[in-house]
Amino acid sequence: MRDPEPCRMKHTEEQTDLKEKKHVKTGGKTRSQTESVSLLKRREKNWFTCTQCGKRFTHKQSLEVHMRIHNEEKPFTCDQCGKSFRQQGHLQRHMNIHTREKLRQCDQCGKTFLRNSDLKDHLNVHTKEKPHSCSFCGKSFTHPQGLKVHQKIHTGVRDYMCFECEKTFITAKDLIRHQRIHTGEKPYKCSHCDKRFNRSEHLKSHERIHTGEKPYKCSHCDERFSRSEILKTHERTHTGEKPYKCSHCDKRFGRSEILKSHERIHTGEKPYKCSHCDKRFSRSAHLKSHERIHTGEKPYHCTACGKSFTHSFSLRSHKINNHIK
Repeated sequence: MRDPEPCRMKHTEEQTDLKEKKHVKTGGKTRSQTESVSLLKRREKNWFTCTQCGKRFTHKQSLEVHMRIHNEEKPFTCDQCGKSFRQQGHLQRHMNIHTREKLRQCDQCGKTFLRNSDLKDHLNVHTKEKPHSCSFCGKSFTHPQGLKVHQKIHTGVRDYMCFECEKTFITAKDLIRHQRIHTGEKPYKCSHCDKRFNRSEHLKSHERIHTGEKPYKCSHCDERFSRSEILKTHERTHTGEKPYKCSHCDKRFGRSEILKSHERIHTGEKPYKCSHCDKRFSRSAHLKSHERIHTGEKPYHCTACGKSFTHSFSLRSHKINNHIK
């Protein structure tokens, strides 16, 4: 359902009253300033303001096009492949892919582009080149658009605001994603089960559980992973990189969750409370192990004799003492 019509706000530019005639010299000629009073007269300018993020536009049509971002509306559909677009110009440009008009092809992967500049930017993906550098921090990007968005972090420019909590965002996409926290909307449904997600990347990651797809391969060994962040963590076992440093001592860690767990040694924090008694623990694994005392659960089974144990170390000890000769 479309949002209600975005509000239109009026902003007025005030004129400075001219109490006496003054003369301005321009290129050797003198003319009365009163001749240009019409340029300084009170001008009423109608701004069209988005009710979702507060962004303003001088033309109503521009606002209507912008609102399609929030409504996720794509009214222009390609009759060749069914792909939809927010603007007619984007559809027209897309249609050239089907007509093969003036296409530039990447010799690495076969992908085609309408403009040489787009092909040039794309080739950076294959060469790993990042020619667009931030003048504030030196961080480099493959595409100029990536740099443009990044630089807003330094300049403080945040064009999009949530009207529920007044949190601001750099891109409209970030705002839309955030607003689902308030609405509880989960538009992305798994095609294999009934699970739903509020972000498309979470859906893609989840669906790999069903498909078994592991697109991320380690550059040091043959292991493959379903998620890029798991690959990054794994590759640190090869490189020895430990980017997470304890703020209380000099210890470093390869994973952020291990750092958090370690820092609780210093802070004494025990966020995990037993639901059966008042005991608290610094690690969730310790809580789970403790709660088995209350529940009687024995998840570790000996494959040799079928005996079950509460803890993994009890099973190991049993195997050594009874089955390994």
